[in-house]
Amino acid sequence: MKATELHQLTLEELAQKEAGFREELFNLRLQQVTGKLENPGRFREVRKIIARIKTIINEKRKGK
Repeated sequence: MKATELHQLTLEELAQKEAGFREELFNLRLQQVTGKLENPGRFREVRKIIARIKTIINEKRKGK
C-alpha cells in the first residue's frame, strides 16, 4: 500500500488495516517456522506497511 492511499483513510480504518497486517505478519512467522514460507521478502514489506500506518496515525492524531 502506498502512503497516499493510507492518508485517505480514517483513524478507525487505519487501525483495522494495521491489525490485519499484524495478523499477516504473525501468519508469515508461523509459515517460516513450519518451513512453508514461499516469499520471505513479504516480511519486509509487511513491516514497512505497518510502520507507514503507525506514522500516518500519529500524524493524524497530532493534527497535521
